[in-house]
Amino acid sequence: MSHFETDAIRLNASKSNQREHSAPLYLTSSFTFDSAEEARAMFAEEIPGNIYSRYANPNSTELIEKVCAAEGTEDGIATASGMAAMFGSMAALLQQGDHILASRSLFGSTHQLLTRVFPKWGIISTYGDISDYKNWDKLIQANTKMLFIETPSNPGLEIIDLEWAGQFAAAHNLILVVDNCFATPYLQQPAKWGAHIVTHSATKFIDGQGRVLGGLILGKKELIQEVQFFSRHTGPSISPFNAWILAKSMETLAVRMDRHCANALAVAEYFQDSADLDFVKYPFLKSHPQYDLAKKQMKLGGGIITLTLKGGIARAQRFIDQLQMISVTANLGDSRSIITHPASTTHSKLSEEERAKVGISDGLIRLSVGLEHQEDIIKDVERALEKSR
Repeated sequence: MSHFETDAIRLNASKSNQREHSAPLYLTSSFTFDSAEEARAMFAEEIPGNIYSRYANPNSTELIEKVCAAEGTEDGIATASGMAAMFGSMAALLQQGDHILASRSLFGSTHQLLTRVFPKWGIISTYGDISDYKNWDKLIQANTKMLFIETPSNPGLEIIDLEWAGQFAAAHNLILVVDNCFATPYLQQPAKWGAHIVTHSATKFIDGQGRVLGGLILGKKELIQEVQFFSRHTGPSISPFNAWILAKSMETLAVRMDRHCANALAVAEYFQDSADLDFVKYPFLKSHPQYDLAKKQMKLGGGIITLTLKGGIARAQRFIDQLQMISVTANLGDSRSIITHPASTTHSKLSEEERAKVGISDGLIRLSVGLEHQEDIIKDVERALEKSR
């Protein structure tokens, strides 16, 4: 096995008879067979080969091979979006009557899956607080099938001990699913700590330039086979074009994340003592409550910081409106720095009480730190803080 950067660049789709150096786009819905017998054998899964792009395509296969190598997983599937990956990673492996134990700090749409979508089919869930995870044994039920966590969490940047999670899942015979979107496979590999399934919104840092949607479900081969069956017949397949973009993006993930992390740390350090802020949170700031744990399981601190402004929602909105360079949008992981106000956007469907439980105050701002010069990012934030007073 080569280093991360080498595998991300050199694991490519097989060359065609045109001897191309870069994988071409395979814009085809289906693939032909040399004979009726070959068609039969491929459908019977007796021999490998592409049948239909809803099942697999050389572009999606290349993407999966790159990310599996990066994550250290056995197999995977690419989906049309990150939420298709979140849904597929659970729906394919659960059935009516099953119970999910999940960390309370989750992305807003994942929360909607657990609280509004799955209960329609008799799949229920219970939340555990990260601050009390050593007592999660009490939350296990006779029908608990899965442990679902995201670390660092969106947007609160809470860290869950992956070593503990792997041991906990093993002790209770649970499928451990980890949303690794914020860390990316470059900074953290949950499978090394015992995760059975790792998910990504590839729309974020894996793409890295805000261009396409995509999701990834990676993990143990026997579990991925169940996910593949589910996905083949429900259709959340990624387009060949998006898979091609994301496979190319993997080639620069390491160098981009190095810059994201360096910029984010610089911004966090600059503002950590600001009189305009109640708190600055970043995994590799020593003030982060789980700083030691973040250093243990992450290579670097990631590209996301949170700023909690004094003055609540009114101040947060004035601050956002005064930004001149930083984009105001709901995405993250872009080459361009992005500001989001979770309480009124990505997590607005949560009640005020639910937001409070996961540390989302009215004044909390999520800053996805981009690849611009760090001095320009700092200058834009500082100017907006001053003008919003």
